[in-house]
Amino acid sequence: MTETSPDTSWLSALLDWSVSLMDVIGPAGAGIAIALENLFPPLPSEVVLPMAGLAASTGSFTLFEALAWTTAGSIVGAFLLYGLGAWLGVDRLRRVAAKVPLLHPEDIDRTVAWFHRHGSVAVFFGRMIPIFRSLISIPAGVTRMPLWRFGLLTAAGSLIWNTVFVMAGFLLGESWHVVEQYVDIVQNVVIVAVALAVAWFLFARTRTLIEASRSRAEPADEPDRERVPAG
Repeated sequence: MTETSPDTSWLSALLDWSVSLMDVIGPAGAGIAIALENLFPPLPSEVVLPMAGLAASTGSFTLFEALAWTTAGSIVGAFLLYGLGAWLGVDRLRRVAAKVPLLHPEDIDRTVAWFHRHGSVAVFFGRMIPIFRSLISIPAGVTRMPLWRFGLLTAAGSLIWNTVFVMAGFLLGESWHVVEQYVDIVQNVVIVAVALAVAWFLFARTRTLIEASRSRAEPADEPDRERVPAG
């Protein structure tokens, strides 16, 4: 269906393998590749999905099959990560946070409280944001979001994301790389935003710890007040 890239890196080999799945077992191969993409984010869905669309445009399988199987793969992969989150649970994460420098169990409590309020929106839109597409399933599992809600939101968000890229491959053919360029820009923006957020958190938490340490040390450093003689 496609020529093997001259790049012999492990990622290129993984992409070639995912494409070969579509050659061998049809649209089910695309579904398996997308399920693995959820578990292994370095396998980019914005490459696998257009290849499924390209295969559909050449008659290897239908467009409906491409969309159905890739969306099913997204749901399966998301539920596997949901299970990981459920296994971790709030109590285990609180114990881990208590042992990690600059983290507190209360950070987990605040995150869980936020997800209880905004989890539905986070899961739906998270399925359309690079990097977060996979990770958003873990807090959903940690907070034990109802399975029916998680499945419905995951299916809806994944269907939108998958349709965009499958249709890009279907309509643009070998020129689908044009879309990938824009996705790379969005992904870089997300990475920078996450890096800035982490840097700000570390700065704020370190400053708080330093100020708390100084406030505890100040009373001990103060000179003893002169005693007023009696009488």
